[in-house]
This record gives sequence, C-alpha cells and structure tokens, in this order.
Amino acid sequence: MADRYLSFTGTTPGRLLSRRLGLPQPAPLKRWSAARPGLDGGLLHLTAGKSGLDLAPVLARAGLSTGGPGGADDAGRPASVVLDATGVRDVADLAEVHAALHPVVRSVAASGRVVLLGSPIDAADHHQAAAQQALEGFTRSLGKEIGRGRTVNLVRLADADAAESTLRFLLSPKSAYVSGQVIEVGAGATTGTGPAGASAADPWDLPLAGRTALVTGGARGIGEAVAETLARDGAEVVVLDVPRAGADARRVAERIGGLALPLDITAADAGARIAEALPGGLDVLVHNAGITRDRRLANMPAERWAPVLEVNLASVLRTTDALFAAGTLKRGGRIVATASIAGIAGNAGQTNYGAAKAGVIGLVRSLAPRAAAEHGVTVNAVAPGFIETRMTAAIPLVIREAGRRMNSLAQGGLPVDVAETTAWLAHPASGAVNGQVVRVCGQSLLGA
Repeated sequence: MADRYLSFTGTTPGRLLSRRLGLPQPAPLKRWSAARPGLDGGLLHLTAGKSGLDLAPVLARAGLSTGGPGGADDAGRPASVVLDATGVRDVADLAEVHAALHPVVRSVAASGRVVLLGSPIDAADHHQAAAQQALEGFTRSLGKEIGRGRTVNLVRLADADAAESTLRFLLSPKSAYVSGQVIEVGAGATTGTGPAGASAADPWDLPLAGRTALVTGGARGIGEAVAETLARDGAEVVVLDVPRAGADARRVAERIGGLALPLDITAADAGARIAEALPGGLDVLVHNAGITRDRRLANMPAERWAPVLEVNLASVLRTTDALFAAGTLKRGGRIVATASIAGIAGNAGQTNYGAAKAGVIGLVRSLAPRAAAEHGVTVNAVAPGFIETRMTAAIPLVIREAGRRMNSLAQGGLPVDVAETTAWLAHPASGAVNGQVVRVCGQSLLGA
C-alpha cells in the first residue's frame, strides 16, 4: 500500500503544513538500482584520536571517491562521512569526535551516510571501554536527529580489509533503511580466497556466482525480495515454501532462473529432504519463513501459540542442525536468519512471535562462534522493523501509520531493504561479520 503521507509531505503545501504542525517530514530514500549504484557525491574522511588504521586502500578499492573540495560534491555536500574514531581512548578524545563532525553534519547530502569506526572494547582498560561505549550513544543519538533520509552507523573493527564488505554496504544506497546500528567486524574472514574471503573471479559485481542459496518462505514478501536479490548477485536460488504456495514459488523461481522446492519447513524430515534436493551442497541458507497468530496472552489459546513457535523457531533450529549433520552446508557458507524488532523490544499481542524471534537471536549468538570454528560458516540475523508488505497493509490505518512514523526515517521500509542486508551478510567477503543481529528498521524509536 502506498505511503500517502510520504507523498503528501513531498509537496510544497505538505511541507509547509507538516512543518507548522510539528509532524514528521520523511524524505524519500534513495535505494540501489543498476542505473544509480552509488551515492551522489564524494566521501569525507575524518579522524578523532590517534588512529593506526590505514583505511585509504579499502576506500580506494571500493571506489569511494574523496574528490571535490574536502570530499564534497559540486554543491559542497559530501554524500558520506567516515570518522575514524578507533583511536579514541578517553573522554578528552571524545571532544575530537565533536570537533570533527560538528562543522560538517549539516552539509551531508540528503540520503547521505555517516559511518563511525570504533575499536573493540578493551575490558582491561576502563577508560578506553568508557570512551568507545560512548560512541554507541553518540551514534544512536545523531541518527535520531540528522534527518533528510541520512543514516548513522558505528562499525567496530580491528582490521580494515576485513571490514571492506561492511563499509561498501553502509556507504551505498543498499543500506537505505539501516541506521543507528553497531556492527562488530572480526579480525579476518572465516574462509574464502582473495581479500577478506572474497571470490577471486568477480568479488563485487557477482559475488555469489557459482553458489547455491536456499530461501525459506521465498514465494512472496520479504522472502521473494531476498530470492531476487541473491539471484541478482549471481546465486542459483532455491525458493522453498509450503506446498499450497507452490504456484507462487514456481513463479518466483522461473523469473530469477532458480528452482522451486515445495516443502513444509516444519516437517520432521524437512532437513533431510533439503539435503536430498541439494546433492551439490548449499552455500547460503536464509531462514525467512514465518507466521503470526496475534492475540494478547490472556486470550491466546495453545493452538495459536504453538504454530508460531514451531514455524519461526523450532524449524530453524531443527533444519540448521540437520543440514550441518548431513554436511550440506559448505565451508565458507553463510546462514542468515530473520529475527524481528518484536524479538528485541516486544510488541503487545505478540508474546508468541516476540518469543520466537528472540529465540532466533539466541540461536545466532550461541551458534555463530562454534559454526565458524567447526564448519567455517557464519551465522547472522536481520531484524526487520515496519516493512511495507501485504501483511502490514492489512493493519488498521492508525496502527499502520504509527508503525511507519516511529523510527528515525519516519517511514516504513521495503522488502528490498531486508534483502540487501541479507545479501551483504551472505557475501563471500563478509566472513568477518559473525554473530551479528542487524536491525533493518530505520532506527526504530523502540528498542533501538
């Protein structure tokens, strides 16, 4: 369903009226397209504290130009700002963060990006820990005030090369609905060839070429967008959905040149049947299938509780275990599970859904280090907020509008926003990103 408020505030009368009434003024987001794959304008690279990070080679490889006066476009507006704050170690150094960004933050172009780089927190140095933790509060606060479709994120890293895929994502239109997030990048990739585990053939234009991806719940909505995006990146995609959605699954698979697999993911033998259908193995597993059965706990019978936990959590655990046991998940593989902001902040009427999605987060945090060490597989999650789908279109108007506006970007996201985040986590060069839960919520004002 179209966001008519967003369209209205884009008109002159709409801007004047919303400003006078103090209402949100969302800016149309610039998303990735083949015609416009990058941000419009240059990059401004700043430093706070005494940094030993050599970021220049990564930025050069990524084609992130620092051309123009101070990295600005022809109008003097940088499209993105990277502040290297890895050397911030005490309160005095935090003054340099203010000094670096205060003069430029207003000039960042609409739909621009601000990315802070921080260091892993040193548990043995409470001054460094305090200063680096302060960067999180700074990032989230700036994200809530910067406006005009601009985003602010913090990346904690120890190795610039290992962070290349993350920087490319966050400094591109693909991250349009990701803001206020803190992403930790390890010191190196789990596996792969080339820089940070990237494919030697063509690591950025078709990163998933020659790889097989499985998307559960892939026949419609977010799952369909994920399947399309992974196929765009070169993967052969298997679209799994329940048999009654078989026609839709086949339609999606035919459009993207993939395969349809009609299967109830809650079946006891679902994992074995997936393994049988993929004798060549699996590189990317996207756990996207999910259902809702909303009702307040006092009015929720067991028959509404159980299916949500079964589809959204138990099947994820069971299938993952089965595919590891069968050896179907290849070394260098990626698991991306779909959590939800409801699993982080909770939501009235969704005790079942919130419990299941919080369980997915628990799975990711527990399994990620072991899967990387034992199998060379990363495990991460995306946590969508209010995403414009057929399901959210059926929500009553007042609740729907509240969901759209209660984030820093003051609008709902699109399925492609979740898909682009999933594709970044599935990238062969993202092997140093592990155990992360990335909220695709426009920086929800609740729980984020």
